[in-house]
Parts: sequence; structure tokens; C-alpha cells
Amino acid sequence: MENSCGCLKKNYLWPNNVTPLNPTKLEDLVTYLVLGIILGGRLGYVIFYHPSYYFKNPMEILFVWQGGMSFHGGLLGVSLAGFIFFWRNSVAIRSGADLLALGSPVGLFLGRLANFINDELWGRVTDVPWGIIVKSPEASKVCDELLSPCVRHASQIYEAILEGLILFVILIYLAFKKEMLKHPGFIAGIFFTGYGLSRCFVELFRQPDEQFQTPSNPLGFFIQIGDYGLTMGQMLSFPMVILGLLMCLTSMRNRTV
Repeated sequence: MENSCGCLKKNYLWPNNVTPLNPTKLEDLVTYLVLGIILGGRLGYVIFYHPSYYFKNPMEILFVWQGGMSFHGGLLGVSLAGFIFFWRNSVAIRSGADLLALGSPVGLFLGRLANFINDELWGRVTDVPWGIIVKSPEASKVCDELLSPCVRHASQIYEAILEGLILFVILIYLAFKKEMLKHPGFIAGIFFTGYGLSRCFVELFRQPDEQFQTPSNPLGFFIQIGDYGLTMGQMLSFPMVILGLLMCLTSMRNRTV
């Protein structure tokens, strides 16, 4: 949230030269957001990826230490938590969304690096020169019949660069150099669009979701048409792109000095 805090100290960046939130309330906001991430991320994983399993084993929904979180679920949780916080503190929702968007790429960058270090959410098997050797037994079992050693796309790094580093630079440039915070909702719209496009692209290199894989659907498409289709990650990201573009278009009509 350091980026958000930095922006809150610069009144001239915001509509009417007034920051939307007192910096002293950032800690309270973070508390709301953490709860939103945990609850939303877990419920999103349950609903989007394993609904039938958790319907039969509802108590295991609480077993968060076993793993299983969804970014899109976490995003919904954060959005709801942020909305409640901003409403209770009389903060303009669009400016509040911009505030959250500014701090998100750093979290995404660190999160994807953690995925890489923990050897999780690995990419598909590949023979490209920049592929990485994956040593975990679970990731290697698909490779045993194909390649030795097991070489996969570093999809976590791809995401860290696109969703984290590049998106961070774009948002900071728009906020500080172009003063786009004076168009409430524009920064959030760019974040939604940028993340959605990045995720749709990286899904081409991520290991398919095992629960959706079948002999006739080896790439784990959620919706399959012949040899092509859309993964669950792409299905959940396309609406983000559309929403983001709409937010950008509507915000450009409403500049406040």
C-alpha cells in the first residue's frame, strides 16, 4: 500500500485537489482488504474450481492451510470489502477503486514470485531455451514419459512481469505524470484491463487445471470447441477486460479539477 499512501500525500493528483482518504485510516482499510482476500480467495477457489468436491465435503472449505485460493475470488472479496469500507467512511467509490488499483501490482508481483519459489502453479511442459527445470515430484510426473529433466514454462515469472512490474509502471506513469486520478475510475479500469489481458495471455503457458482435463480435453479447457477453447482463468478474466474498458470510457467523460 506504499504507492497508495504516497498518492494520498499528494493532494494535487486527486479530484478537487482533495485526497479521498485520510492516510491515518490506511491500517483500517488494510484490515478489511486482508479479510476480503482470504474469504473471497477461498470461496472463489471452492466455487470456480472444485464445487462438487466441497459440496460433498463442506467442512474442508475451512481448511485453508491445505491450499487452494483463487485470484478472481480474492478480487471479488477485496472489491466488496473495499466498497463497504469506502461507504462507511464516505469515500467516493471510483476514487477508492483507483487507490486500491495503485497498490495491487506490487502485491501481484510478490505473490507470483512466491508461487515460483514455492514451486506451485507451474507452466506447461516445453522445450524452449528459457524453460526452467522443475524438480518437484508432482510437477515432474507428466514429464517422466516425455522429457528428462522436466522443463516447463516459468509462467509464474511471466505473470510477475506482466501483471506486476509492467502494470505497476503503467499505473504509476498514468497517476503521477498524466494525473489520471482526476478521472475517477480510470486507473482502476486500466488495472482491470491490464490484468485481464495479461492473465488471458499467460493462461496459454500455464499447466492446465487438472480437474477439467479429460482424454478428449487434455488442455483442461472450461469451454471447448474442437481443438480450441477457453480455460477457467480466461473465462474469469474476459469480464475484467470488458469492465475495465467501460470504466475507462465513462471516467474520461468526468474530469474533476
